[in-house]
Amino acid sequence: MYAIVRAGGRQEKVSVGDVLIIDKVKGGVGDSIDLTPLLVVDGSSVTSDAAKLAKVTVTAEVVKPAKGPKITIMKFKNKTGYRKRQGHRQHLTQIKVTAINENNG
Repeated sequence: MYAIVRAGGRQEKVSVGDVLIIDKVKGGVGDSIDLTPLLVVDGSSVTSDAAKLAKVTVTAEVVKPAKGPKITIMKFKNKTGYRKRQGHRQHLTQIKVTAINENNG
């Protein structure tokens, strides 16, 4: 069983036990977060209906904060002496998917 979820502006394919890195979310280490399912595949049955997906919950646990790779930004204009150097590291969060539950009720 796996699900396609919306996580941090992207879509990720997850199953129980997967560890992935998403954009920074509020919450400390050990906190539980809910991810929005867009598609659920369980064997041969595929669920993509919005009414049925409203009953599906995908929960994950925050493992630790992380940082992305360092990006160097360099601006330069010819013949004017203008140079500007800047760097950036994106703040990310590492999570572990703990459950994909279908509430049939």
